[in-house]
Amino acid sequence: MKIKELVLGSLLTALALLIPLAFGGFLGITIPPFSATLASHVPVMLAMTVSPLVAIMVGVGSALGFLIKLGPVIGARAAMHAIFALVGAIMIKKGSTLRTALIATLPIHALSEALIVIPFGFSLYKAGVVIGIGTALHHTADSLISIAVYSLLSSTIGYSIIKKA
Repeated sequence: MKIKELVLGSLLTALALLIPLAFGGFLGITIPPFSATLASHVPVMLAMTVSPLVAIMVGVGSALGFLIKLGPVIGARAAMHAIFALVGAIMIKKGSTLRTALIATLPIHALSEALIVIPFGFSLYKAGVVIGIGTALHHTADSLISIAVYSLLSSTIGYSIIKKA
């Protein structure tokens, strides 16, 4: 991993930890049994533009933050960020845009979060419909925020390592 990637990954990991720990209550939305923290996917979605390894690192950091703040079920759901982020980062590395990668990873993200809660006693309905659809909607909202932030950063300070918006 290059120094620039490590620095960006560290900053994004810090943000992925900070969002649930400091802003979880303020940005949190709960419709039991679903919960979401607005903008919590933004660091991992931005990390996809850096490298696959950075995407995994930020996804793991996100999982740690949610585990500490909200416990093992939400922590397990957040661990799925590393999976969809890895897929998206590989797509971007192969030439896809961030927008395309975010659209393609939505079903992976929603399905993985729905499946990971089943061992915790969630019914198929609650896992699939409530968690799965809730995650898809949350992914969409955070994708729009991520694309806006990425476009702003790449046009103003040259954030873009991958020269595609």
